Amino acid sequence: MSNRDVLKQKRTAVLMGGLSAEREISLKTGNAVLKALLENGCNAVAVDVGHDLPLQLRDAQAEQAFICLHGRFGEDGTVQGLLEMMLIPYTGSGVMSSSMAMDKVVSKQIMLYHNIPTPGFFAYRAGEDRAALLKHCRRFPLVVKPAREGSTIGITVADDRCRLEEGLDLALELDDLVLIEDFIKGDEVTVSVLNGEALPIIKIVPKSGFYDYRSKYTPGQTEYILPAPLDAVLYTRLQDTSVAACRALSCSGAARVDFMIRKKEFFCLEVNTIPGMTETSLLPKAAAEAGLSFNELVMQILDDAGLNK
Repeated sequence: MSNRDVLKQKRTAVLMGGLSAEREISLKTGNAVLKALLENGCNAVAVDVGHDLPLQLRDAQAEQAFICLHGRFGEDGTVQGLLEMMLIPYTGSGVMSSSMAMDKVVSKQIMLYHNIPTPGFFAYRAGEDRAALLKHCRRFPLVVKPAREGSTIGITVADDRCRLEEGLDLALELDDLVLIEDFIKGDEVTVSVLNGEALPIIKIVPKSGFYDYRSKYTPGQTEYILPAPLDAVLYTRLQDTSVAACRALSCSGAARVDFMIRKKEFFCLEVNTIPGMTETSLLPKAAAEAGLSFNELVMQILDDAGLNK
């Protein structure tokens, strides 16, 4: 019996929904993954994650977990830590990797240490001297976002000081740590990395001009060009940098690395350790361009399930 046949027989709990602001997207990802697993002949069951997850996993008789949780309490190392304690192998990155990548301030500090270019930034924590921060923020526009949210939730592009303060207030409603970074005007691209290999690059062209929540999850609101029409040297550098960023953060399984390109320069924005798997998601598009069906993509992610990552 092959390793994959063994995986198919194990009871796979597809963890979806959850407690974060990205719950609805997580449900879409989870249902798509569950459908693929069942079509592949896997012994899979849905688990809509709540505060009683240990009991849910016991009741589901879970032998392994396919994590489809976006945002907090799923993508940030918390669920990964629980699964480690329960000795349930899981997909994706480990505890520390998930935690580091979810925290945009920490991940950018790690990128800088590894000489991976990223936009200049400030970090602000609730209760710190706001006047001192505002004094340093002199060049606009700036991007203001909660440090530990995803899907552009709570993000503001600030063109002046007044808008910056509004952005801080909005971000602080969601997180007590806020990232303020330079706005890079240029082209946005994303590189998916699957089990250490970079997939074809996608250029993102939102109709609104800004790739926000609506542009991401509303069909027809964004044009995706793949493979991205880039100079061959730049294309290779972006793929290599994506793999390097995942290695720096100790990522496993599937990840997605987002960039802005300004002329021949590029800047790494963030690394997503649980990329979306919805009808508009980017990882499945890149995989399809590389010749992988959605069902095979799901199985390759499951192949990497494990512990002690």
